[in-house]
Amino acid sequence: MRKILTIAAALPLAACATTYGADEVAEAPSGGLCDAAAAQGHIGHDATAAMGAAILKDSGAATLRWGPPNSAWTMDYRQDRVNVRYDEAMKITEVTCG
Repeated sequence: MRKILTIAAALPLAACATTYGADEVAEAPSGGLCDAAAAQGHIGHDATAAMGAAILKDSGAATLRWGPPNSAWTMDYRQDRVNVRYDEAMKITEVTCG
């Protein structure tokens, strides 16, 4: 019984360690500092892998992080990462750096 309680107590902690959505799914081979202004033209487009690659290229960032609707993100700031949020219709709503 004690073993079951220990496992039951650990499960919520394991859930906290998982991420929702694809976090940093793409990496540019020679990425550098992010410039979100260069990728603002992608807002309103479909959130696809090809669009992610185009945003990564246009922003100059080294990594891409997708932001699914109604999800929380870590607050760490990375100069080499572009963040792309999208809505329930899979349309890109925001492109930022960090």
